Amino acid sequence: MKLNGLVCPEAIVAKLKSTDRDGVITELVDSLVDAGQLEKVNRDQAVKAVIDRENEASTGIGKGVAVPHVKSYLVNSPVGAFGLSSEGVDFLSLDKQLVYSVFLVIGPEGSPEEHLSAMELIFKNLQKDDFRSFLRQSKSTEDVVTLLEEADRDEI
Repeated sequence: MKLNGLVCPEAIVAKLKSTDRDGVITELVDSLVDAGQLEKVNRDQAVKAVIDRENEASTGIGKGVAVPHVKSYLVNSPVGAFGLSSEGVDFLSLDKQLVYSVFLVIGPEGSPEEHLSAMELIFKNLQKDDFRSFLRQSKSTEDVVTLLEEADRDEI
């Protein structure tokens, strides 16, 4: 699995409009719907599932990053979206800092190993200071796509 395959370019929001956690989650789920990665009829259910999961424990992992995720029967394989906030969003992060980069992942309920692989791929890259820094500096969808491609080639 590659980052560039998990996060489709049409589900990248280079300038999130939302300023709160639930709004960001909704905006990213909408990007998955718009990209054809999630059926429109399942939109509200997906938003609720991700928010419910987030309410159990924050996915704000620190260093300006959050990775809201959920396993659901709404998808057959992992799908991902990515968003950037220039102002920062309160995700109740472990380090109590605002979040600027958000990866959202919906994995298949019946295939937890696929969901786990997607999460491991994201976290492997988020451990790299340069990757996080370059994400935050991205100004466009194209910048993010290029960065994901470079990460897939281990160039970061």
